[in-house]
Amino acid sequence: MQKTLFRGAAIVTLDPKLKNIEKGDMLIEGSTIVDVAESIQASDAEVIDASNMVIMPGLVDTHRHVWESVIRGIGADWSLQTYLNRIYYGNYGAMRRPEDDWIANYSGALEALDAGVTTLLDWTMIESPDHTDQLIAGLKEAGIRAVFAFGTSGDAAYWDRDSTLSNMDEAERVKKAYFQSNDQLLTMGLAIRGPEFSSWDTSVFEIKTARTLDVVCSMHIAFGNWGAKDRSIEKLHQAGLLGPDLNMVHVNAISEEEMKMLAAHGSSISVTPEIEMMMGHGYPVTGLALEHGVPPTLGVDVVTSTGGDLFAQMKFALQAERAKQNEALLKEGIMPGPELGIFAEQILQAATIDGARALMLDHKIGSLTPGKEADFIMVKTDSLNLLPLSDVIGAIVQCAHPGNIDSVYVAGKTVKRNGKLVGVDLDDVRKRAVEARDHILSRTPEAAF
Repeated sequence: MQKTLFRGAAIVTLDPKLKNIEKGDMLIEGSTIVDVAESIQASDAEVIDASNMVIMPGLVDTHRHVWESVIRGIGADWSLQTYLNRIYYGNYGAMRRPEDDWIANYSGALEALDAGVTTLLDWTMIESPDHTDQLIAGLKEAGIRAVFAFGTSGDAAYWDRDSTLSNMDEAERVKKAYFQSNDQLLTMGLAIRGPEFSSWDTSVFEIKTARTLDVVCSMHIAFGNWGAKDRSIEKLHQAGLLGPDLNMVHVNAISEEEMKMLAAHGSSISVTPEIEMMMGHGYPVTGLALEHGVPPTLGVDVVTSTGGDLFAQMKFALQAERAKQNEALLKEGIMPGPELGIFAEQILQAATIDGARALMLDHKIGSLTPGKEADFIMVKTDSLNLLPLSDVIGAIVQCAHPGNIDSVYVAGKTVKRNGKLVGVDLDDVRKRAVEARDHILSRTPEAAF
């Protein structure tokens, strides 16, 4: 197999057993990381000059509705109520053709890769088996690593708190057709409505189905006014249903006791800080999660209302929590400091290894550990916004943006090099994305507005 030696980079491993290296080398063979050290000799390897670069794990987005890439930016001023009314309930989401879903997921995945996101969970809205097939095909064509979280239709009948509708028979078809092996870039999850958007019995049935299928199960839960009243996580705990395969999205209204329950059972949370603060979900729970031993993970959520990169979300998560903690101290007459209560490295972990763990992929990705798959990015450090490089982790979290990314590798395959996506016809992508947008918007009933 092809060996490639990356020489002379600043290396951020995100592996607690390995130190970060100010200037070092990384050797990969095929799809696997072989070695990370200050100096590596490999006479039979292709050598890539990585000086003036940071090599680090690819970013992991644990919550993104990828298909919405074709209606990007349409909801800059939307609340959560407006978002639900316009995307769900027979409106925008129901107007997609299968071919719209192909370009939506292809272009949405390319956007993620271009921004250094090598893995994401695609929280899907399923309109038909043909739509499902095209959503999967779009992700596969892009070359991203993804958890395809199979969901339901966006029709109101599905998203009623008393709904008993379920499409788990189709989930079983999808599993058999596409995901019989976990040793592939695309793996399966379930995107269930959960007990706040369907009946309790339906939620229990779908959680149990996820376990029968042996897949990650993700749900929006414990946010907004209803989240504080329902205490759904406590009910799941009492029913013996919590576990490391459950991914809880948002949880802005979670209680401290419920957070402790998640910690005890190893359940994960996805924080989408910008969208949560914008739309009215509630304040991000990044700090509360860390306080009680639940590693937060990060997601973009919806590009209807924000950009598709995790660099911005790292900043939002970090500064939102700092603002919250600092304001509490100021109200008590205490000047914050000398140290702040949350650190850049914790947020970088949320965007890499902790995200991989939430998706049950940390044995494969999330750190530059020899033996893991070679999912990594190379960040240029000679750009004006990053030079001179003094604190690598601080610079990545606080200063970097997608334009700094020189190269992206997924399972050892180059998907971006010298600042450009490899093997992508961007003119064709633009044309198809515009056609999909125009079709969806032209068919949306005026009553939606």
